[in-house]
Amino acid sequence: MKQIGWAAALLIAPVCSAAEGVIEVGNFRQYSQMPEPPWQLVRFDDDIPPTRYALQQYEGVHAVEARAEASMALLARPLAINLQQTPVLCWRWWVDAPIEQADMTRKSGDDYAARVYVTFDLPDSALSLGTRIKLGLARAVHSDDLPAAAINYVWDNRHPVGTTQPNAYTDRAQMLVLQSGTDNSGRWIEQRRNLLTDLQQLFEADTGVTRQLAVASDTDNTGATARARFADLHLVPADQPCQFPPQS
Repeated sequence: MKQIGWAAALLIAPVCSAAEGVIEVGNFRQYSQMPEPPWQLVRFDDDIPPTRYALQQYEGVHAVEARAEASMALLARPLAINLQQTPVLCWRWWVDAPIEQADMTRKSGDDYAARVYVTFDLPDSALSLGTRIKLGLARAVHSDDLPAAAINYVWDNRHPVGTTQPNAYTDRAQMLVLQSGTDNSGRWIEQRRNLLTDLQQLFEADTGVTRQLAVASDTDNTGATARARFADLHLVPADQPCQFPPQS
């Protein structure tokens, strides 16, 4: 996925809260179609076909399905949370298979069967002078909403779980492999990540302001075909478990 303009369509809006400290940001039972506000389809290049997103109930889970055919588009929504109170992002995802031709170290291989990522603004103290200059120039050219950092949680094809790597297009987006290969493909997998901890480790920033949450399946660089599903995205305090509804 080309990273230029990756937050140009960012919206600013509050998220919806659930009981007992749980903040639901991707409960797809409540929608009638996709995209539906606050979710939106974000394209970066009109010459690249968009990944298609549709609501689906699959194996008892209400989800959004992404189908990519040499395509790229995000399904994105605003994210405005207090990282001190609810830093843990939880979700379920599923891929039919990883993208065989992908290679996260090269621009030509920067595709993933599934990715979940969050964008942030960072305090100036967390940015070098050079980074602040480059970010200012990028915002002047593309958008004032261009955030300072993005964490991409990805389902890769070859790198070990836990691998971190700057994105092939920009070091302001860091890739973190949570699933790799085919061992867990073809079934629902639950994930839990502490956004604040990951932000501190990947960007050496004590804190940050969340801006956007997105899911995607992208195959525009490799020309491959992929299908993924995402469900039950929510945030919880660090000392609480994820609250996944039972599969019906």
